[in-house]
Amino acid sequence: MDLQLTGKTALITGGSQGIGLACAQGLAAEGVHLHLAARTAADLEAAKAGIQRQHNVSVTTHAVDLSSGDVCRSLATTCKDIDILVNNAGAIPRGDLWMVDEATWRKAWDLKVFGYINLTRAVWPNMKAKGGGVIVNIIGLGGDRVNPGYIAGAGGNAAVMGFTRAMGAQGLDDKIRVVGLNMAGVRTARMERALKTQAKMQLGDESRWEELIQKRPPPGTPEEIANLAVFCASPRASHINATVLTIDGGVSVLR
Repeated sequence: MDLQLTGKTALITGGSQGIGLACAQGLAAEGVHLHLAARTAADLEAAKAGIQRQHNVSVTTHAVDLSSGDVCRSLATTCKDIDILVNNAGAIPRGDLWMVDEATWRKAWDLKVFGYINLTRAVWPNMKAKGGGVIVNIIGLGGDRVNPGYIAGAGGNAAVMGFTRAMGAQGLDDKIRVVGLNMAGVRTARMERALKTQAKMQLGDESRWEELIQKRPPPGTPEEIANLAVFCASPRASHINATVLTIDGGVSVLR
């Protein structure tokens, strides 16, 4: 299926590894030029080299901390030509209300919640002026299937879900589609870190984290999430807007 994306330009945050990198590779395979943003320049350069070995697209890297609103606005100005934004940067830590202190909670939301909000606000006028665009928010199932052991994620992801739907409604007038993706376990370094925290809480030993990997169904892969993200970013998904899609292998119906 031709996704009609050739020649488009996308900005992907958290684009140096995991789901973000998989989205970058998937979009590049469709002929999309890329801006990749993440904190670590070396990881970004490695991602760029890997993509350009396989695909004939331009890749520009931006080593930035998107927990700052000023940085979000500066990045949007630098990347004013984009047609697609994939908000993916951020990892909200596990822990209950007493484990996650205020500073840690605020730091996590500055990136995963306000980072999404600030970057969306900053890129929106340019997208509107170009005649439209697509924003894909990579969120997580924690805002839908809430867990007191992931209390900061429950609130943060729920906020991004509501933000996605509300901005999708705004986009009806501005020709900008906004879609969210909720996933459960995905085999990434982030999943390993989260399960180590969970193992410490539940089993008293973070080294036993692999015992907590879901078996039915097994975790998804970054590529499986990226496949849906790339489709949602394409004109083939032109009637998908102001909604959050769940891609979890059926985990949510087993809980």
